[in-house]
Amino acid sequence: MADLSSFPITARWPAKSPDIIQLYSLPTPNGVKVSIALEELGLAYEAHRISFDTNEQKSPEFLSLNPNGRIPAIIDPNGPDGKPIGLFESGAILIYLAEKTGKLLPADAARRYETLCWVMFQMGGIGPMFGQFGHFFKFAADKVANNPYPVQRYRDEAKRLLGVLEARLEGRQWLMGEEYTIADIATYPWVEGARKFYGGAEVLDYKSFPNVMDWVDRGLARPAAQKGMEIPRKE
Repeated sequence: MADLSSFPITARWPAKSPDIIQLYSLPTPNGVKVSIALEELGLAYEAHRISFDTNEQKSPEFLSLNPNGRIPAIIDPNGPDGKPIGLFESGAILIYLAEKTGKLLPADAARRYETLCWVMFQMGGIGPMFGQFGHFFKFAADKVANNPYPVQRYRDEAKRLLGVLEARLEGRQWLMGEEYTIADIATYPWVEGARKFYGGAEVLDYKSFPNVMDWVDRGLARPAAQKGMEIPRKE
């Protein structure tokens, strides 16, 4: 049995099965990237719910694994050279899991790097811009009621990014054509999140991006996504 005692986070969230991947997360657009990937890859894992309501992501135990205080994070007891490894940042975790299994990332070098470009597009563009849009549109609407600039700024940038996706998906089933990859898993939960969680579909004019919406629906229809989008579940 793997010994995870060197990871302080396990004192607060003990591993029932320390020989499998430990996931520390919440079903947010960032969090579900990893749970969807784990489901797609068929990797055994144990999910621990990190409550934002009580700021558990800022606790010393969680910060010991991710100093940035953000979900998701993982511990893989069977990391490189068979040693446990702790990882944070959803994009880095996706790349790690894909390389660990040889799946969801093309083996061809050129296509691999092209896929990583789209992963970084999500990390540097879709995630931050959609997140800021959602913050001002839904959570801070009262604070900017007399100043439309924040919502307009992030709305317009989110729509621009949707236009990039719309063009990329013309004639393609997935971002890399016929091959479903971590680039898709990284991105469509954010588009769905803005629709479902932020209620921003009308403001972001989703109907003007049919390629994107068809792609989101294809992703969400996958059994792994249907399960992963709800993990970690409420106890």
